[in-house]
Amino acid sequence: MAHTPSDPTNLPSGRPPVVDQATWQAARDELLVREKAHTRAGDALAAARRRLPMVEFDGTVEVVGPDGPVPFLDLFQGRDELVVYKHMWYDGAPDQGQCEGCTTTVWHLKDPVYLNARGVSFAVVTTGRWEEVAAYVEFMGYTQPWYSVRGVDGPAGGEMGYLTSYLREGDRVFLTYSTTGRGNERVNGSLGLLDMTPYGRGEAWEDKPEGWPDGGEPCCSWRSDADGNATWGPTSRPVPQWTRPGATPEETLGRLGPYG
Repeated sequence: MAHTPSDPTNLPSGRPPVVDQATWQAARDELLVREKAHTRAGDALAAARRRLPMVEFDGTVEVVGPDGPVPFLDLFQGRDELVVYKHMWYDGAPDQGQCEGCTTTVWHLKDPVYLNARGVSFAVVTTGRWEEVAAYVEFMGYTQPWYSVRGVDGPAGGEMGYLTSYLREGDRVFLTYSTTGRGNERVNGSLGLLDMTPYGRGEAWEDKPEGWPDGGEPCCSWRSDADGNATWGPTSRPVPQWTRPGATPEETLGRLGPYG
């Protein structure tokens, strides 16, 4: 039976109700009030973030890049502000065994040209050995600056999986902000777009109407097989890797874990 605006209850399971344009607009306008409040709350958080204190550290500490060891100061590329993504790393693992969440995050910011235009540099650091990191960067086709911070402690290195901001005053370097977990979502624009769709991210934790698809585990779609099916099995890869020339199914993730 056809679904018409005058018969909004006659629906298959797992679909929004069908209404006329005026009814939809009224509901949309009501939600817009909440969206604007959410935006203003985000503005207030950003204002508080700008007022955080900062921590000075030694900017001459050396990290390793394509030209060998360089001081952390070089990551600023002469600019006063710097955003760094700290990419997790599995020593000795092949490309398909590297961190799927970090791969997805960095893939969304392959070109920081707009950051650069606003006086902000961007770099990726990781604890991997530079020889392994360089091969991975080449495979992924990345053009952002990458560096190894293996053995580097403190604000320049430390734990991976974080977005971190720094400020420079001459040769003085300061840590100003750091976030991880869902705080990293600000880089991943695909998640914001999924949040606009009726079925959202397709994950089980989301609040959804009765009859909606159950959804999978958090981050269930970060890995897939060659056919695009979400899986964390031994022949999976972080999804962005399947766009790379020569990417093929492999038999192992090559790292410690359920498939290692």
